[in-house]
Amino acid sequence: MTGEKIIDIKGLTKRFPGVTALDRVDFDLYAGEVHALVGENGSGKSTMMNIISGVYRQDEGGMWILGSERIFKDTKDARESGVATIFQELSLATDLSVAENIFIGRQIQNKLGFINKKEMRRQCEELLGEYGIKDVNAGDITGRLSLSQMQLIEIVKSIHLNAKILIMDEPTAALTTNETAILFEHIKRLKQKGCGIVFISHRLSEIKQTADRITVLRDGRHIRTEQNEKFSVDEIISTMVGRAFDGNKKRENRASGEIVFEVKNLSNRRLHDISFSLKKGEVLGVTGLVGAGRSELLQTLFGDMGHDGGEIYLHGKKVNLSSVKSSIDNRMALVPEGRKTQGLFAKLSVGENIGIVNRVYTSKFGFIAAREMRRKIEGVKNKLSIKASSLSTEIVNLSGGNQQKSIIGKWLINDPEILLLDEPTHGIDVGAKSEIYNIIDDLSREGVSIILVSSEMPEILTLADRILTMYQGRINGELVNTNVTQEEIMSYVTNQPNKAGSGG
Repeated sequence: MTGEKIIDIKGLTKRFPGVTALDRVDFDLYAGEVHALVGENGSGKSTMMNIISGVYRQDEGGMWILGSERIFKDTKDARESGVATIFQELSLATDLSVAENIFIGRQIQNKLGFINKKEMRRQCEELLGEYGIKDVNAGDITGRLSLSQMQLIEIVKSIHLNAKILIMDEPTAALTTNETAILFEHIKRLKQKGCGIVFISHRLSEIKQTADRITVLRDGRHIRTEQNEKFSVDEIISTMVGRAFDGNKKRENRASGEIVFEVKNLSNRRLHDISFSLKKGEVLGVTGLVGAGRSELLQTLFGDMGHDGGEIYLHGKKVNLSSVKSSIDNRMALVPEGRKTQGLFAKLSVGENIGIVNRVYTSKFGFIAAREMRRKIEGVKNKLSIKASSLSTEIVNLSGGNQQKSIIGKWLINDPEILLLDEPTHGIDVGAKSEIYNIIDDLSREGVSIILVSSEMPEILTLADRILTMYQGRINGELVNTNVTQEEIMSYVTNQPNKAGSGG
């Protein structure tokens, strides 16, 4: 490393009730370097990031920031000391405008001491242009933006602080391919200015693309730090999970010939003339670019978004899925994209989250058979290998992968016949991702029919029996997953199928 050392961590230890989140971890960062931090959920990445950014204080060990030993009082103290953080969970004020969010806490004032909103908007528009953010205006209310647009605003807000140290926690999770490319260009510029970046991501292709060094944590311990070029993707994964990794594993097609679900000419304000069928035990992959209508399709099928045209059939019989209740009554289930915003009840326990939508053991008076319910919840917890000390553990204390398994579990109690999965491995590590893949495989073996929405091409190719591609609210391709390639799928999702191959 040629720059000065701007983070130097020695023996960092942090304990929470019943768990040691960090166990004598060493870590350093140099000016002008991107140092990637990887590991499974629960490995200690977020804990270390939260200590560096002032959310937590360590129990043991030392931390030197820009040459001075520091224990930050809070995030404001860290920020004023040159540390900016882009958290995975957005910290924007959704009721404020984009400009107000960019300049929050450091508003521009005029000579009389009043906030100069006009100048803030002007500078904000310049920033939006500089960072290549289109279709967003300085005066837009932030809460009305899409998730990817809000993520971009969060990134601009943090970069604009001119920090010496920038921590990025899953910064590309909600970004399109083009937006990610723009972000990486800005990372290069920040490096040239001497900014040191801690880059946390589950997308190892991005790690390989942008990092100078890579550090792997496992079970709260430092396992290995290596120069990027000396660390292959398979080696990284094996180091993360503590065992050899087979990246070529593909599930066996378990679909029968029986069509259990059929959609004909489904339309609404976001979907246009959607038609497809789903077989018993089949995993039907759905993919497309952001805004293609993937999530809207699942929401419409689940009765959460109305439709003004088309028909839906279950076992050959026309059904009216006009509400969430009607879909649940027809043994359908939806695991939504937003785990924390749409899937979890953050103030409830693991057991309460798993049992909350159950209908099978609710009497006509609305009372729940508690003993039978607990037996079912315990069964689901064991079946999905949900790691929690007890059912009374608060759901927020679980890793992202175990939270996701809990969300899947709350629907499995209802014994669904059709399971809708929207980005089921979003924001979880490779170990938890492999567990989710096994769950999907087991469910299809049991005869559950699954519609899987994913923006990750390798995931679609690993799990799907057939693949539907979407473009601007329409299905523009159907591929049988035999010898399909990522390039072929991409040709469809960009609406250039003439460049596609055979598709099996």
